[in-house]
Amino acid sequence: MIFTGKVLKYGDNVDTDVIIPARYLNTIDKKELASHCMEDIDKDFVKKVQAGDIMVAGANFGCGSSREHAPIAIKESGISVVIAESFARIFYRNSINIGLAIVECPEAAKAIREGDEVEADLDRGIIFDKTTGESFNTKPFPEFIEKIINCGGLVEAIKQGEIK
Repeated sequence: MIFTGKVLKYGDNVDTDVIIPARYLNTIDKKELASHCMEDIDKDFVKKVQAGDIMVAGANFGCGSSREHAPIAIKESGISVVIAESFARIFYRNSINIGLAIVECPEAAKAIREGDEVEADLDRGIIFDKTTGESFNTKPFPEFIEKIINCGGLVEAIKQGEIK
């Protein structure tokens, strides 16, 4: 799994209420959720984000509630992968469950800047900042997580017989 895109960067402790404000949780429409993604921290996010872009964040990304709406909004907005110093545990699992690729790599998250062009090769565990020429090592995804992400989430992986 290789993802290449422009970086949108955020800081520490970005909680699920900032990722998708609670006032929009009365819908399960993925496109509607995406249209409000990050609006309380970055009003221009939905105007800036392009399919395949990469989100980079600080520590404790996705803290707060356990709702799946937050990773759904990020994925549906076009973000291909989220790289962070660390993730809240429930957000991490919800992201995998809905098929959003996420990677913990503190060195990359600190060094990569807004607007950089980045390639994340999750098969080999290498994040390469094409803008600066820096590369960072991370753990490759285990095969079963890669299957879940490639299928578009846990439910789809089970339906397709990739996970039993």
